[in-house]
Amino acid sequence: MPDRFGNRHLVATLAGLQSILLALSSPLDGLSAQLLQAHMIQHLLLMVVAPSLLWLGAPVVPLFLSLPKSVRQTVARALTLPLVRGVGHVLTGPIVSWVAFVVAFWAWHTPALYDLALRSDWWHHVEHACFLVTAGLFWRHVILPWPGASPWPRWAMIPYLVLADLQNSALAAILTFSDRVIYPAYGALPWMWGFSPLEDQAIAGVIMWVPGSVAFLLPLLWLVATALTAPQPGLRRTASRQA
Repeated sequence: MPDRFGNRHLVATLAGLQSILLALSSPLDGLSAQLLQAHMIQHLLLMVVAPSLLWLGAPVVPLFLSLPKSVRQTVARALTLPLVRGVGHVLTGPIVSWVAFVVAFWAWHTPALYDLALRSDWWHHVEHACFLVTAGLFWRHVILPWPGASPWPRWAMIPYLVLADLQNSALAAILTFSDRVIYPAYGALPWMWGFSPLEDQAIAGVIMWVPGSVAFLLPLLWLVATALTAPQPGLRRTASRQA
């Protein structure tokens, strides 16, 4: 299907995979145990950059067609079962996707779970998997890659993004303006970076606040512009009658 899947889809998919590699298999991963700001960049890559780019690549059909025929047939039959379709519809719906994204975001930024992820490699992998999966559910409804369909009208993604940005800004403000170190693990490390753990925390908050908000506001502006410039059904009917 070369007309449907062009070079831009390939570039977006490869860039999304590269973002995951940058987050998990580069010096950034090692720095995240020492610097909160590095950890925050890692989280942004997994929760914003990678899932958005992967969905822009519209990978569902190519990945499905790449499976062996017997596997494709089994998956296709399973997806036609009423129970599977019903559960899938609920779990991948906009409300559940938004709630899962926000719950994972706040839960893993609580001091107890955050420090647990820093102490344990296994829990750190679980944290990253939670971020990537819930972010994938969240951004799918915003980007709506072919052949996806949403039960909500496109304008409903505007409050969907606004509310997500507000909760992101709330946590960013806590990190930026707190007068104490929220994550004890960083305060207990020998410091060798030229600024204090509290300053590192404030920088991490700004990283979450500014680039994080931009990631929500850019698709928000695109949706608003699309809604404003889209021809109205009533105007189309009037124009067709006049013609």
